Amino acid sequence: MSNQPGSSTAAQTDQPEAVGPTTGDGAAVETSAVKASSGEAPTGEAASGEAPSAAAASGEAPAGEAPAAEASAGAAASGHPHADEGTVTGGRPEFAPGALVLALVSIGWLAAMLWSTREAIHSTAAGVTAISLSAYALPGVITAALVSGATVALAATNRLGRATLRFLAAVGTGLVVGLLAAVAINLTYADNATTNTIAGTTAAAAIIGGAMAGARQARVVGAITAATLTAQIFVVLFSRARDPLSDLFGAGETQQSVLDAAKWVSRTESLLAGLLAGLAAYLYLTWSRRRAERRDGVASPLRWPAYLVAGAGAGLLLLLTEVIIRIGGRGLLDLAAALSEADEVAQTALGTSRVDNGIWVLFVGALTTLIVFGRTLGPRPVEDETDEPAAS
Repeated sequence: MSNQPGSSTAAQTDQPEAVGPTTGDGAAVETSAVKASSGEAPTGEAASGEAPSAAAASGEAPAGEAPAAEASAGAAASGHPHADEGTVTGGRPEFAPGALVLALVSIGWLAAMLWSTREAIHSTAAGVTAISLSAYALPGVITAALVSGATVALAATNRLGRATLRFLAAVGTGLVVGLLAAVAINLTYADNATTNTIAGTTAAAAIIGGAMAGARQARVVGAITAATLTAQIFVVLFSRARDPLSDLFGAGETQQSVLDAAKWVSRTESLLAGLLAGLAAYLYLTWSRRRAERRDGVASPLRWPAYLVAGAGAGLLLLLTEVIIRIGGRGLLDLAAALSEADEVAQTALGTSRVDNGIWVLFVGALTTLIVFGRTLGPRPVEDETDEPAAS
């Protein structure tokens, strides 16, 4: 017979008799249920503060758990349990400010490099040395293609929010830039194996640059391209000071003195290029953070590894250029080295010099960015532990 509400036996329950011994959590749960039905509090729960409260019975979470629940809900809505400091709220890829300006400057730089290479090859003074001049100009063209593919892809995909779609669009944009550059080379250069090598290697470099722009850290990619453009423009301007510096470093009539002076000139150029690249990377990241604050209303700070990569980015691209030309342009380099013994020595020396230059720019740029970034950091705030509530 079941107990009716309001009767004298309503407090009693029709509990079945336990069959066999009950141990562990099941016994505790059953005992608690029996005591709760009879109006008694479970033994030990009131003393430990774990007894169900009226708020829990009404479906409300305890006050201390509300912020955690809200944070968990926000993290689940954004798709990331922990938000990275370099990404925009909601898990969307970053926005790279000034990408269109960088794209226009890099395209102009690539066009200038292609035009100067064409003029050097087709000059009447070149003669049979056209192959040597092509091999000499190839690194500059490849670096410009890398930067152009990256900046144009950044400008084209800046508004895309999905990471996968953005990466695919960036690669496709780099492919378009590479094909256009290759077609321009084939239409304006002489139709020979050297032209085909330059066109194919340039197209590959633009595709690699486009893939680089598909990274989630778009601001870091923008800083790398800005730093590389700064370093490359400086190298062209620095060429006017090579001869005076060679005399300053003791270049005389002997071949050894000329080589020693050229080595010091090259190191000076690399040092200054790395310094400017590091400053350009830091300035771009600082400016992009301020733009993000004005655009989104919230700051999106980057930690020191992002500044380290951005400062070293120009040197990394120079070393990547060397890898590309030694793979894609291997035939042209071998052909230039086979012309004579002097050409072979010259190509070997140029390759070594390019690698050294890339390493110098990498380390000097990274160190410069980290030093400037470190000087902007203030003292770490000290948390006041006395105001925190004592744990129950």
